[in-house]
Amino acid sequence: QVQLVESGGGLVQPGGSLRLSCVVSGSNFNDAGLGWYRQAPGNQRELVATISRSYNLNYADSVRGRFTISRDNAKNTVYLQMNNLKPEETAVYYCNKRFGGSDSWGQGTQVTVSS
Repeated sequence: QVQLVESGGGLVQPGGSLRLSCVVSGSNFNDAGLGWYRQAPGNQRELVATISRSYNLNYADSVRGRFTISRDNAKNTVYLQMNNLKPEETAVYYCNKRFGGSDSWGQGTQVTVSS
């Protein structure tokens, strides 16, 4: 059974930084694609960043240069470093694992950017 547990969300002022973590239980972590998505109230879930098994990176245009996704295969963990956060990035952030054509999701962590 795959389980993804996010942490690191919270309240931050505009221009601030947060680091999200997602611990993934179960097998095949090293061979899986991993990603972060977000969903604001009234909006669809959108891609933020992904990292492949071979460490290829992909970012949404809106976060490129400010956010960094990384993975630690020894810890079964994927991270999202978020810098210079904007109020419009307030959302629930979800961790995703993709392997063998299947997607697994965490329950999400709330990020609120507000003064």
